[in-house]
Amino acid sequence: MDSIRISDITMKQIAGRGEAALSFKGKLEIAKLLDRLGVSVIEVEGLAPSRSDALRVKSLATAVKDSVLAVPVELSTESVEATWDALKEAAHPRLQVMAPVSTVQMEYLSHKKPATMLETISEIVAACAARTADVEFLAEDATRADRDFLIQAIQCAVDAGATTVTICDAAGTMLGDEFAAFLGGLITDVPALADVCVGVAVANTTAMADACEVAALLAGAREAKACAAGGNTASLQNLAQIISARAELFGCPSPLHMVELRRIVGQIAWLCSTRRAKTSPFDDGVQDSVPELALSFGDGVSDVLKAAREIGYDLNSEDGHAVWEAIQDVLKHKERVGTRELDAIIASVALQVPPTYQVESYVINSGNNISAMAHLKINRAGEVLEGVALGDGPIDAAFLAIEQITHHHYELDDFQIRAVTEGHEAMGETVVRLLSGGKLYSGRGISMDIVGSSIQAYVNALNKIAYEEAEA
Repeated sequence: MDSIRISDITMKQIAGRGEAALSFKGKLEIAKLLDRLGVSVIEVEGLAPSRSDALRVKSLATAVKDSVLAVPVELSTESVEATWDALKEAAHPRLQVMAPVSTVQMEYLSHKKPATMLETISEIVAACAARTADVEFLAEDATRADRDFLIQAIQCAVDAGATTVTICDAAGTMLGDEFAAFLGGLITDVPALADVCVGVAVANTTAMADACEVAALLAGAREAKACAAGGNTASLQNLAQIISARAELFGCPSPLHMVELRRIVGQIAWLCSTRRAKTSPFDDGVQDSVPELALSFGDGVSDVLKAAREIGYDLNSEDGHAVWEAIQDVLKHKERVGTRELDAIIASVALQVPPTYQVESYVINSGNNISAMAHLKINRAGEVLEGVALGDGPIDAAFLAIEQITHHHYELDDFQIRAVTEGHEAMGETVVRLLSGGKLYSGRGISMDIVGSSIQAYVNALNKIAYEEAEA
């Protein structure tokens, strides 16, 4: 019997809850954890018409090394092209075609008649198959579809090049035996399913998703969708443990690294439940996990640009050359330049712009018995703007005051502090990375006052955003 694949849909499920959306960095961290766990497929939400979604998929494509990275397309050839452009650098890319097959969803959600939907399925699956050998067709709401139409839709998808066909029970009201019988009947009635991987996805409406997917795997399915944390579907941990405990029934062991299962699922659950407080500029509790890079003498500008992309920067050739020259100066005194140093160099030399914002003054009050308070005055085009904010600490309060002045919250992708000199008058260096419009902007500040260097770094990054927005 073929091996079983477990496809994690945690990020898709979280994306459906707008009030609990994960940060850019949180998504990268979850993807890395799932990849380390040995999940067969990592599914993420598709592209909206924005640069940030394309950058998100490109960054995930770089971060995921062993798992398949699956991204859904909309039912248009334009969406296929845009999605593939963002996904194509992944080690194991998969395009997903999600199509409603029940009468209600076809007419009221997609506004298509059955004949038109069949043509659309064939066209979009074929467009995906022209770009990658791994194409998944998801028959949404399959358990409430007209059976003859469902069989035709599956046949159209397989004929057009789908290599995985997933049967979805959106209602989630079937019991395990019912769903197994439903799936077994489809496998019998559609001989073409013998040539593809059959997957299942069951909503947990009646708390039967785990049982239904296990029954489906025993009935011939080879891929099951699950969530590592929350979500209205089967539990990743439960499925993995059942397959591991009864491997003789499934004919294969669990595909996941069972020793790490509980720990990694716990980490993902924590990441999914840790959210940006309304009183904090920090988006979530994700700890820094940027890849460890090392640039050495002999690496060219192209190597620098590639390394920058791996930590999230999209540098143009001019900035790439400036960063490369700065690295060459550092390499006169040491053998390698690591990730942290590369980050600081990019903050120092890339996209240097005229200052839109300049710090006039700041006053910080903090103590063990009072909330930290920051009062900032910032000059913008000759006008002095003031912001006053309370925070969980002096830096937290200072960043909130800047947000108050600019009337904008930018996702704080990274925040680093380190000493650059020693002694009681040591200088501190801060690097701040802000995410705006799908691009990272870094700022650097140096001061004997850590709060001062943090404010400088934030404003430096803010100036780069303001410059590009004005040029656009």
